[in-house]
Amino acid sequence: MAGKFLLVDSEVLPEVFIKTIEAKQLLASGEVKGLSAAAKAVGISRSALYKYKDKVFEAIETQKTVVTVVIVLKDVLGALQSLLKLIASYHINIVTITQSAPSDGAASVSLDLRISEMTESLETLLKDINSQSFVISAKEVIK
Repeated sequence: MAGKFLLVDSEVLPEVFIKTIEAKQLLASGEVKGLSAAAKAVGISRSALYKYKDKVFEAIETQKTVVTVVIVLKDVLGALQSLLKLIASYHINIVTITQSAPSDGAASVSLDLRISEMTESLETLLKDINSQSFVISAKEVIK
């Protein structure tokens, strides 16, 4: 059964799972620094938090709030920095960044973007990205 996801009412779960969610929220909000402090704040062991932190999520986290966008940038000074600044202006959080090494004057960047607080549509963002002089192409990856 490894790798399967289940939606389960939190009332039937062991308390450690609820406490893991609380600890992750404290970390995400910046109220605590580090896993040890988060575990202590919610009253679970650090080892329990390490064990479950990447396995326990709220159902809201599983909704389509994260999209993957692939952008091909020109190999010019400040291109990635300018791209990130543009994305931030849309109130989007970047979950992960993966960049290839530049080849033939271009580098591919894959971004996982949390768009739940986004101020415009994804289509508007992609048009804006594609209009930048340092961008060769940008598109959403459908998973």
